[in-house]
Amino acid sequence: MSSKPFLTDVKTLRERARKHIENGAVTEGYSADRETVIKVLNEALATEIVCVLRYRRHYFMATGINADSVAAEFLQHSNDEQLHADQIAQRIVQLGGEPNLNPEGLLTRSHAEYVEGETLTDMIKEDLVAERIAIDSYRDIVQYLGNDDPTSRRMMETILAVEEEHADDLVNLLGKIEK
Repeated sequence: MSSKPFLTDVKTLRERARKHIENGAVTEGYSADRETVIKVLNEALATEIVCVLRYRRHYFMATGINADSVAAEFLQHSNDEQLHADQIAQRIVQLGGEPNLNPEGLLTRSHAEYVEGETLTDMIKEDLVAERIAIDSYRDIVQYLGNDDPTSRRMMETILAVEEEHADDLVNLLGKIEK
């Protein structure tokens, strides 16, 4: 058994809570490099926005015999990506940053690309590529955050799980379309 105390003593917690109250949720115990975390989260925000836009376009442009079911999946994924963007933007604000929603430079901040695709199969493949990029990128972010920012890490882990579900959905769609 460790002799290390489980918690900081209450008196010390109270004293620290009164210092720098203007920092809100970011207390002295926050050990991550906030500027870097905000930059990385803004890149994830841009990635999510690009994915929203690409999925929306695919939703409206889906045609063919399988278009209805595939378009419904595109719309659901678009809505999920918008929710992720909102969560990330909210976390950036909690950390004292500003969400970068400026359309200028959006594609350079995003890890995913915006590729329209001409056929339903092309669209599914492009969305799958983007999901795979997000999966690797978000896994790296989760590892970077580690225990230095557990709140952002948990948020990104939750988003990562949804991105993995999206990739699985798209692989299944692709298999149905190609048969």
